[in-house]
Amino acid sequence: MTVNGNGRSRWSLLVAFLLGGVLLFLAFRGVDWNQMLKTARQGRLDGLALAFVALTISYFLRGLRWRVLLGSEKRISPLAAFWGVTAGYLGNCFLPARAGELVRSVAIGRHANISKSYVLATALTERVMDVLALVLFSLAALTTMSGTPGWLVAASRVMAGLGLAGTLLLFMAPRMESVIIRALAILPLPGGLQARLVRLAEQFLLGMRAFQHPGRALSFAGLTISVWLIDGTVALLVAGAFSLALTLPQALLLLAALGLASAAPSTPGYVGIYQFVAVTVLAPLGFTQDAALVYITAFQAVTYAVVIVWGTMGLWQLNVPRPVDHTEERKEVVTANALGDTSTD
Repeated sequence: MTVNGNGRSRWSLLVAFLLGGVLLFLAFRGVDWNQMLKTARQGRLDGLALAFVALTISYFLRGLRWRVLLGSEKRISPLAAFWGVTAGYLGNCFLPARAGELVRSVAIGRHANISKSYVLATALTERVMDVLALVLFSLAALTTMSGTPGWLVAASRVMAGLGLAGTLLLFMAPRMESVIIRALAILPLPGGLQARLVRLAEQFLLGMRAFQHPGRALSFAGLTISVWLIDGTVALLVAGAFSLALTLPQALLLLAALGLASAAPSTPGYVGIYQFVAVTVLAPLGFTQDAALVYITAFQAVTYAVVIVWGTMGLWQLNVPRPVDHTEERKEVVTANALGDTSTD
């Protein structure tokens, strides 16, 4: 089992690097390096510093939003939630297989003395809701823009329909807990896997019950809107630092594309995928290839700076020890991934 798991991890990492390499080549193919360097030299550090501050605020609000879900089981401090979120994003940026979700789940579970399975379930539930927000924002942005490719509009509408259906399922699932548990109990699976599935489903349903409380649901929705509007502002600040014309609808469309693309197998830091998506999305909006590449590279640099600074501090503040044996947590992550990876960052 361990050998096979390690073999799958190596193959997954190899596929991610190959995909990232191909997309990086396609993104930079034919680029005007002189013009790209000229655009990069125009960058203003004050604009990037403001983007750093704004993104820090966004991550703090993400911590408050996650705290809404965690509050169904136990209240944790806003600062602890912030440290957990930034530590998780640090892991997602530099570790394979969405290991950041495991990092923040273990860290908060130990810090608050609550079930790591429950914490992981709330983290993944938060990701599912982010997918819906991304799709709805992109669809709203497309309605205000002209000249966008027809395939992009059609894809956004399909994703919006799927996202709404998934959200309806999330809200209905807690009311069908007994049916879901009975269905899992009769599946022809090995006893250990079946028990983990049942336990994971129970924790997911517990996390989703937060949405049954009107106050929590409204808080979560309000924080989600705030988070993505601030993220859009970050995108505008980075563009402004290089004197690039970018509107808020265009920024939200780009963020949605980057978020959805990050669900694919990726290299650490999404190198290659982000460059390819930026060129693909921004070119129809009037960006040159070199401007799009300078922009996305600066955007990633700001993101790395935020997650490295605050994520490293978060690991220290939450007193995350050196990993010794997280076999059970890894099994839960593998089981959750088998049910569908909904990460967006």
